[in-house]
Amino acid sequence: MDSSPTEPLRAGRRQWLAMAILALPCLLYSMDLTVLNLAMPEISADLQPSATQLLWIVDIYGFILAAALVPMGVFGDRIGRRRLLLWGAAAFGAASCAAAFAGSAPQMIAARALMGLAAATLAPSTLSMVSTLFPHPDDRRKAIGLWIASFSSGGALGPLFGGLLLQHFWWGSVFLINLPVMALLLVLGPKLLPEARDPSAPRPDMPSALTLLVAVLGLVYAIKQVAAHGWTLQAGMALILCVVTALFFYRRQRHLTVPFLDLSLFSSGRFSAALTINILGFFVAFGTFLLIALYFQLALGLSQLQAGLAAAPSGVAFVIGALTAPVLVRHLGTAALMAVGFVIAAAGFGLVGAAALHGNLTLLIAGYCVFSLGLAPVFTLTTDVIVGSVPLAQAGAAAGVSEASTELGGAFGIAVLGSLMTLVYRMALSDFPTLVDVPISEALGPGATGIDLEPARAALGRALQISALLCSAVALLGAVLTLFIRAPHPVPQTDGEVP
Repeated sequence: MDSSPTEPLRAGRRQWLAMAILALPCLLYSMDLTVLNLAMPEISADLQPSATQLLWIVDIYGFILAAALVPMGVFGDRIGRRRLLLWGAAAFGAASCAAAFAGSAPQMIAARALMGLAAATLAPSTLSMVSTLFPHPDDRRKAIGLWIASFSSGGALGPLFGGLLLQHFWWGSVFLINLPVMALLLVLGPKLLPEARDPSAPRPDMPSALTLLVAVLGLVYAIKQVAAHGWTLQAGMALILCVVTALFFYRRQRHLTVPFLDLSLFSSGRFSAALTINILGFFVAFGTFLLIALYFQLALGLSQLQAGLAAAPSGVAFVIGALTAPVLVRHLGTAALMAVGFVIAAAGFGLVGAAALHGNLTLLIAGYCVFSLGLAPVFTLTTDVIVGSVPLAQAGAAAGVSEASTELGGAFGIAVLGSLMTLVYRMALSDFPTLVDVPISEALGPGATGIDLEPARAALGRALQISALLCSAVALLGAVLTLFIRAPHPVPQTDGEVP
């Protein structure tokens, strides 16, 4: 197809084949966030971790991943995004092997930390390479829709594949499934993926990278601590560490001739509005995902596999929403489609609240699908706005910031909605003093029996209902914020080197 001199080139077969390769690590990235939960009983029996070690086995992957996303995005701009992606894929495969054959809890913790660090190279590298492969806005939106869909598919497939593997093999198999995919990426990546970097950038400033990593790690740790235990000394110290290191990072960027992270990115109203909307979207998404999973198993009595199957239709709805967004945006526009998506999501959260009140599994699955369908275009378009608002040379940094906002939004959602659920649950059991101080997992977990079971289930339903209504209100707020997603200004895309 002929293009005018000012119109970016359209993508061909080679670019879409490259996109298929980029989707593979995205699948594993999200699968590894969920698949470990199914294997934890067997890992605990085999490795005999202490209570603290068990928590670190579960959490260290997400902690390191969230903290390293922005630095890895910047490194990709400096040293080459394809190079970083391939290095990360090799490291992820090696760390997966180490986790599969870990002989002790400390070895498993170290392997999971390395997996998190390697995984942090995957998302920003793949997303920033989308800008390189697909300069035309229509193609880029389609590619980002596929990119979002691959993450959603991985999250939905993780429990299903994990359950099947654990029925026939030992727990290390959930890590070894990463190896064929990473091997395929290492073989085909150099042939199909172009290299892209900022040729004028100096060597990365390591003090800035380490300071930023510590700041984000402190913030994520503080949020997780508050969600699990309330305000504790550890949470307070982590938050202080976050603030101090963030201030140091900010001052250093102001004095560096070439900053590690160009803070002028945040001066763009379009960029900052998209980040805020992304955080709100993942706030309601991640928090509700967790609460619904708990409700499936604790209130409705579904097994882990049954809960995974009940959640699977929402993954399909998410994929449909992500893939149709590029088509719908041509008719509605970016801001209008985001607003419509948020309104649909708000309706879906309303259905979840009604289902939780009455213990209706069918209505709950329907509400889950509706809000997933509504949020998918929001995530697709905010990601497109974020990476499309910056010069190509800064695509890696923008992708890292985008993914970091996703992780932080999700962490805030789990912390706030989890705390709200616990508060409402206890208030609903005020007439049952013997249950008020009993943890939800004990009151409704496997083997729980007795006449107090129904009040506990009703209290959990009430907690999910209130949380869903809050999410509905937040989604409507997100719809209002789309007014700040103004039409884009032309962004010069000549700064990057694309051999």
